[in-house]
Amino acid sequence: MATDILMPALSPTMTEGTLARWLKAEGDKVKSGDVIAEIETDKATMEVEAVDEGILGKIVVPAGTEGVKVNAVIAVLVEPGESAPSGEAKAAPAPAPKPAEKPPEAPKAAEVPKPAAAPAPASHGDRVAASPLAKRMAQQAGLDLSKVEGSGPQGRIVKSDIEAAMKGGAPAPAPAATTAPAAAPAPKAAAAPAPILGATTAHPNSSMRKVIARRLSESKATIPHFYVAADIEIDALLELRAKLNARSPKDGPGAFKLSVNDLVIKAAAVTLKRIPAVNAAWTEEAILRFNEVDISVAVSIPDGLITPIVRNADTKGLAAISNEMKDLGARAKSGKLKPEEFQGGGFSISNMGMYGVSFFSAIINPPQAGILAVGAGQKRPVVKNGELAVAAVMTCQLSVDHRVIDGALAAEWLQEFKAIVEEPLSLML
Repeated sequence: MATDILMPALSPTMTEGTLARWLKAEGDKVKSGDVIAEIETDKATMEVEAVDEGILGKIVVPAGTEGVKVNAVIAVLVEPGESAPSGEAKAAPAPAPKPAEKPPEAPKAAEVPKPAAAPAPASHGDRVAASPLAKRMAQQAGLDLSKVEGSGPQGRIVKSDIEAAMKGGAPAPAPAATTAPAAAPAPKAAAAPAPILGATTAHPNSSMRKVIARRLSESKATIPHFYVAADIEIDALLELRAKLNARSPKDGPGAFKLSVNDLVIKAAAVTLKRIPAVNAAWTEEAILRFNEVDISVAVSIPDGLITPIVRNADTKGLAAISNEMKDLGARAKSGKLKPEEFQGGGFSISNMGMYGVSFFSAIINPPQAGILAVGAGQKRPVVKNGELAVAAVMTCQLSVDHRVIDGALAAEWLQEFKAIVEEPLSLML
């Protein structure tokens, strides 16, 4: 029996993606767990694993196709000896037109078809067909997939089924791939866009760039941003960093090379542990405080940015944070991060000091309530004991969601962070 392979949702915000390339060709044997394709999502390039076994009978969406909708059929898997179905999709036959000269008759009660029963989860032997995202969600929630009713094509279990099972309710029916939401009426007097003057070259927006634009616009428009900033002397931090790097082995598993950002991550984590009210998120029902200190760190990649997460950063040593960030950063730039490595987090850090930026305002990464913008360390005149001196100073600005964090709380957090950075030996405790 032919099985449709659908475009998976590889992140919570993904609605469409680019099918970058196929790793299997038509006629190739496929086993469950084989990587069959690479998908460019709104976050990164990710691998797609087969959930069934058989032969790749037909590739419906060729490599390089952009704007492929989630749950669209991208290929068809067949059993040995079975031929691939012709055509890309089976459309429902259009109803025959009724004679114009006779008004339509109401159907008899006995002729009204009964609604079709919800499909049972598609299974192949002892395996239950489910999307990769549904499998991950079920594993994390401890759900038995064989007891979950699937509402996707051919009874396939999808994200909404897992969410319904976790709530104890019936699974929501999967939306039809061909049904589009009703378009909002266009404004009657929409202003014409300003003309673009001069020669231009068009660079089409990638899925990632579209999502970045949408999420940041929503964040700035819907979250009441509030800002506090402080100048922080970092001479002691730089001295500690130099001493620790000097003690590192030249190579081997224990080797490390601390950056200023590594120490900033640790200092922010310790501050969040001491002032947990900032490690929070807003909902209409309650302010949710995160039980763990997971810090998202902004990393620039060719088509935008991504925020890999240092989890439980308050419990990790400086060397561990440094090596973990180097690994996360390298895999972020090559598009090899796993979803759980960049989805979530309770607080963000954006450091532009390496570009010589002295001060900037960062936009909050929802649903988090705070993000720290870190500027470059620069030699500046300061007053010490009533006398003019020179010190290395960096300016940090904290952006907070004012629904969650009031001005006094934001100031308290930044004051504590400043004290830790200026007396960094406490990071060793």
